[in-house]
Amino acid sequence: MIRADSLAVRIGRALLLDGVDLTVAPGRFTAVIGPNGAGKSTLLRCLAGEIAPASGRVTLDGTPIAGWDLVALARRRAVLPQQVTLDFPLTVREVVTLGRGPHRGVADAAADRRAVDAALDAADVAFLADRSYPSLSGGEQQRVQFARALAQLGGAAAAAAPTYLLLDEPTASLDLAHQSAVLRVARGLADAGTGVLAILHDLNQAARFADEIVLLRRGRVFAAGPPAGVLTAATVEAVFGCPVEIVSHPKSDRPFLVPL
Repeated sequence: MIRADSLAVRIGRALLLDGVDLTVAPGRFTAVIGPNGAGKSTLLRCLAGEIAPASGRVTLDGTPIAGWDLVALARRRAVLPQQVTLDFPLTVREVVTLGRGPHRGVADAAADRRAVDAALDAADVAFLADRSYPSLSGGEQQRVQFARALAQLGGAAAAAAPTYLLLDEPTASLDLAHQSAVLRVARGLADAGTGVLAILHDLNQAARFADEIVLLRRGRVFAAGPPAGVLTAATVEAVFGCPVEIVSHPKSDRPFLVPL
């Protein structure tokens, strides 16, 4: 389990996170939502071990993230950041294969190929495998980076202990079909035992796919729990300043938000 306890992050006088508690559990999909500037990406970077909090701590299986060997940590958790800058003329397959780096010496070449092929298929970029990465559109590059993260967690080498996938706005720049496709893959990973955390702006997508929603406002947890408990009309208007009506989704028991 990835656990955050009383996280606080400061930059100068600005308090970006203030006493945030959160868990990413195996087999669970957690969506983090909130207005712009609420601290969502800062929280994900803390969970990933990219930045150290001013106070509080992040642990994986009870061990502080900072105490993990970097390669061992990379075998357990993969991160998809908001933006990835890569200008080298690598092919799509080569970019996705970069995700297998932590498994060198543990997985054989055949296992690496299977993990890469499965990731290309899951992200719907197999038909782009031989294309130069810089030549792709922004949405295509986003899907390739998603495939790289999937390849990092794939294969027999990652199966000995629970794995974790941290996604920062994974649907940004994607068309409608691929937004749902990416989140369906993430949901399937959670159903198979991976702990998934995704920062999402689409509240209806969060309601549709997540087991738990954590709503941030001004660096603090405003509400957390199942979608129906967090996404109430009063809560959404209080945090986002947008009145909504909550109706029943026609094909599920999940809430559906209609802006008024």
